[in-house]
Formats: sequence, C-alpha cells, structure tokens
Amino acid sequence: METKQAKAIAKFIRISPRKARQVIDLIRGKNVAEAFAILRFTPHKATESINKTLKSAVANAQNNYEMNTDELFVKEAYIDAGPTLKRIMPRAMGRADVIRKRTSHITVVVSEKEGVN
Repeated sequence: METKQAKAIAKFIRISPRKARQVIDLIRGKNVAEAFAILRFTPHKATESINKTLKSAVANAQNNYEMNTDELFVKEAYIDAGPTLKRIMPRAMGRADVIRKRTSHITVVVSEKEGVN
C-alpha cells in the first residue's frame, strides 16, 4: 500500500545551507506537533523559514489529500544549496575580497503514520 504524502518547498531562502541543516536535522522523523515545539524553542535564524515550510506542508496534507493532521510526521526534510550571491568587499591596498551570500532551498515532506485507517 502506498502512503500519501504532502510536500512543501521554500526556495531562495537567504541563509547558509550548512546553518539551516543544523535545525532541519532536529525535526526529521518527528511527529508534526513535536516538530513545531522543537522549532518554537530553538533559538536560530533558520527556524522561522523551516517553521513556515512545515506549516505549508501540513496545510497541503490537510487540504489537498484530506489527511488527519494529528497523525502526520516529518517523513523527509532536507536543505539544498541555492544560488550564491557574490558581493565585493574593498580591502587594503586596492585589493578586494569576495563575500558569498548563500541561499537555501528547504524541502519538507509529511506523511501519515503506517497502519492508521
């Protein structure tokens, strides 16, 4: 039997993928309610964007696939690197350094627990 799953993607989020992965690793495989609680009490810049993406995935599950939100869990959650904005910072003696402003694509997939129905 194939389980239904709902997905949400947030693209071009202005945070480094390495930093965002620290937060996304905390919620992977957790119940949705537990994941929201973890995100609420994690002091990190990435939690805001990940929280929005998780809410969107839950809303997609509820509205598009008529899943029960109480039985949802985070099946997949990962961060991919987006395009890097390159900026120039002037330095001493006419030199220049490249500043890399990295972006991320956040993907969250939620699914119902097996054996329910």
